[in-house]
Amino acid sequence: MGASIKRWTAKRKTALMIEIIQVKTTVAKANRSFDLSPSEIEGWVDDAKRGMDIEGDRGFSTAA
Repeated sequence: MGASIKRWTAKRKTALMIEIIQVKTTVAKANRSFDLSPSEIEGWVDDAKRGMDIEGDRGFSTAA
C-alpha cells in the first residue's frame, strides 16, 4: 500500500485491516506509514472485527 493515500475508501481500509489482523503489519507501522492516529486505526480494526464477527458474538459452530 502506498503512503501517498489521500482518501481512505472502504476497499483501502479493508486491505489495511486485513494486513493488521493477519499480523502482516502493525498499528504502529500503519501509523508511521500513513500518518493516521493509532486510535483511528484501532477503531477501524474494531469495526472490521465486529463486521467479521471475530469477537464471537454470534460465533461459529465447532460441532461436527
